[in-house]
Amino acid sequence: MPDESVLFDLDANGVARITLNRPDKMNACSGDLLDRLGALYRRCDEDDAVRTVVVTGAGRAFCAGADMSDAARTFDVSDSGGFENFSAAGIDFPAFRVRKLVVAAVNGHAIGIGMSLAMQCDIRIFALEGKYGIVQVRRGVLGDAYSHWTVLRSVGLARAAEIMLTGRTFRGEELDRLGVANRVLPSAEVLPAALEIAKDSAIHAAPLSVALSKRLLWESSELGPDEVERLETAYHEHVMTRPDAIEGPMAHVEQRAPEWKLRVSKDWPKD
Repeated sequence: MPDESVLFDLDANGVARITLNRPDKMNACSGDLLDRLGALYRRCDEDDAVRTVVVTGAGRAFCAGADMSDAARTFDVSDSGGFENFSAAGIDFPAFRVRKLVVAAVNGHAIGIGMSLAMQCDIRIFALEGKYGIVQVRRGVLGDAYSHWTVLRSVGLARAAEIMLTGRTFRGEELDRLGVANRVLPSAEVLPAALEIAKDSAIHAAPLSVALSKRLLWESSELGPDEVERLETAYHEHVMTRPDAIEGPMAHVEQRAPEWKLRVSKDWPKD
């Protein structure tokens, strides 16, 4: 529905589009927005009709961070039951747990948790015109939504410290230096570029292969080379005797779109 805090659409190619939809608030995070975003990420993970995901914002911002309409109570958790129910995760099913490619089409400003949400995605395309930052240390708190993990593993300690310990806001042209962006484009080009990447992967990349590779990519920084080799071997053993390992080469040689048979929901390794 148009008045929902997050919109969802799925096209014929299996590309799901998730749109943060509070444009009058620059998509600032409310509890409802975060709950719905987590629920939609979970749906994308479980639904085999979804091949890839693009997350973006309505209007001129991606997400302006916490809703500070009542500034003094921005970080007050008393209405939600206090610290017994509090988690700095913000979202109960983050983008990096979705077993599909998730592309962030950061169409404008991403501040605070808005930037943290973008950093959870696999590929990030930012608008040149936007302002970006994990600014929470300037608000009396600190980075959230797994940002101490996602940012560090993406850009290294020195750049992560510059982003998170200064709380600075950066312009789009600085993102290449910081290493947080796959591409920085004029805002009008951000969503089309993200959708093109998502469409190409949805058609040409085997869903189970993507899911296994994504899991290993996100976990590999915590593993040694021997453990990575063991998992790569185990995952290959899981897929090499199955139909997609035949279909992929055949489709390539015959210069046609592949017809993938394996599905994440039913063919995921049980161990």
